[in-house]
Amino acid sequence: MNRTPPVQLSTLIRTAAGPWPTHDSAASRAIDALSAQDLPPHTLMQRAGQAVARLAMALTPNARRIDVLAGNGNNGGDGYEAALHLHRAGRQVVVHAFGRDTAWPPDAAASRQQAQAAGVRIVDGLDTAEWSRSELVIDALLGRGLTRPASGELAEAIRLLRGHAAPVLAVDLPSGLPGDTGALEVGAPCVQARWTLALLTLAPGLFTARGRDYAGEIWWDDLGASLTQAGIPPPAAWLHSPVWADSVWPARHHAQHKGSFGDVWVLGGGRSMTGAPLLAARTALCVGAGRVYAHLLDPDAQRLDPLHPELMLADAPDAARLQNATVVAGCGGGQAIQAYLPDTLRHAARLVLDADALNALAGDTQLGEALRERRDNGLPTVLTPHPLEAARLLGCSAAEVQSDRLVAARTLAARTGAVVVLKGSGSLIASPDSIPWINTSGNAALATPGSGDVLAGWIAGMWSQLTGGRSGKNASLVWSEAELAARHAVYQHGLRAEQLSPAGDVLVASRLIPSGH
Repeated sequence: MNRTPPVQLSTLIRTAAGPWPTHDSAASRAIDALSAQDLPPHTLMQRAGQAVARLAMALTPNARRIDVLAGNGNNGGDGYEAALHLHRAGRQVVVHAFGRDTAWPPDAAASRQQAQAAGVRIVDGLDTAEWSRSELVIDALLGRGLTRPASGELAEAIRLLRGHAAPVLAVDLPSGLPGDTGALEVGAPCVQARWTLALLTLAPGLFTARGRDYAGEIWWDDLGASLTQAGIPPPAAWLHSPVWADSVWPARHHAQHKGSFGDVWVLGGGRSMTGAPLLAARTALCVGAGRVYAHLLDPDAQRLDPLHPELMLADAPDAARLQNATVVAGCGGGQAIQAYLPDTLRHAARLVLDADALNALAGDTQLGEALRERRDNGLPTVLTPHPLEAARLLGCSAAEVQSDRLVAARTLAARTGAVVVLKGSGSLIASPDSIPWINTSGNAALATPGSGDVLAGWIAGMWSQLTGGRSGKNASLVWSEAELAARHAVYQHGLRAEQLSPAGDVLVASRLIPSGH
């Protein structure tokens, strides 16, 4: 075991100089084949088993008894290889074999034979009497071989495993989790892992939908593969790298002034809902926007924000002001926001549509056409739907959106011509005609009223700093700036939640607002 050991993925992502790719199952198979073509037979599986065994011993150095659940595919082969190395290292290992009478891939069959010849104990199926003393369970049942929900003895094994006291290390994926989507059908069994070791490639499903709940702490091993870009399939999605984003973010210079960082307007706040636009406006101010205005739609709303008197509560902006501003529309706007949207869509230099503005857009074909005209006129827009709002815009159910979040985000971006932030676990940022991004920060603390308003203001505040006061029609790179601002804001918003509530406990949304620069 003289190769570089597995590394914790969160550390890699947060220190990486560039974005990190994820690949779907078809692309992963192609990359496996490319990686193996210049290596001796069986090498990749041997390296995978070494990586699993090494990580198992590093994570649980005092575990003497280790049980391996091995399926009859290549994931099971990785498990047999791991069992062989753990056995040689002096651990008491029992392999629970599934599908022993079915056809095996050649590499997996060779790994099973080697483990058996070395004296590794192999039992049929899940022998609960055997594994009751286990101190670590290695899940090598399915990995990326899943094409439908697990059934039969595999499903029963997964359900029993969820009730076991020992921690679980999953190989490649927690068995039962669809690697391409991270979406689970109702009632579908899935292993609850404490750790997951991804091998060679990363599955997008580890980072969105239910993936983050079931995968636990994600580790990664490249198996020593040295690949050039030639022939490698494009990623299904990129993972956002904060170091890379910081490196392209413009510095603030001494000679700049507030006008250098642009104007933000927030339109929203119908009766009883004025808190929503104030959350967005305060956030835009605190992340560094130059001047921030809020037009509250409730005619009886107060004209001063006592918490942040720097905010300007103003009458509705005219076309001239919209043409040089970054606008957030919809936060707490109710039905009243609809009357403001035609002019806003026509004139706003940069536009973030959130909450009730999205609902108005979904219900009005003329507004949808106005949004597409913005695209044709070179005016960038960011949409920030949660799954139900995305479903309304797409004309489907929220369950359909959640069943393949990547497809939903890409489809909505293509259909509207906007940058789409599909919120949720592993929020997605998708632009028309480009590879989407998966956000890697955040936790359950964001599941609180008002966190979406804070995010909308965060996007606008960062976007306005990229563009200053210039008009979107004459700006270069306006679409890449919109995507960059959205990615960076979503990441910082999630990171703030992690810092304030590491365990994902209840968090009031106003606390998410940064303290200001």
